[in-house]
Amino acid sequence: MEALVMARRGALAAALLFAVSVTAQAETVKLEGTLSPSSEVPATDSHATGKVKATFNTETNMLKWTVTYSGLTGAAKAAHFHGPAAAGQNAGVVVPLTGSLASPIKGEATITAAQAADLLAGKWYVNIHTAAHPPGEIRAQVEPMK
Repeated sequence: MEALVMARRGALAAALLFAVSVTAQAETVKLEGTLSPSSEVPATDSHATGKVKATFNTETNMLKWTVTYSGLTGAAKAAHFHGPAAAGQNAGVVVPLTGSLASPIKGEATITAAQAADLLAGKWYVNIHTAAHPPGEIRAQVEPMK
């Protein structure tokens, strides 16, 4: 009987050790980008500026963001994460920013493993659209912080 109790304790200890090692592999990656009119494709004549700050949890695939901006030519009509695309290239919408588009825009979304690979490779960007600039007024390539 005592041997059975010891075996169960050993199995429990092994399971806990495994759980701790798997959890230790999870990582939260910080990402950022600077919104500017010159980063839009094509560039705009806006004087707006802004920042994207985000975190990505590699275990849960949860992306959380805060986008701040000022100086737009009018109210933000839409804002999105786009990808995959390098700086200077355009791509389709991957994650729309929903809710209030007043600065700061905060939100979160769970993304796929393939999307995560593109995001972590710096192949996503955020842009903010206005009535004066329907394709986008300001844009930021989103990259892991170094």
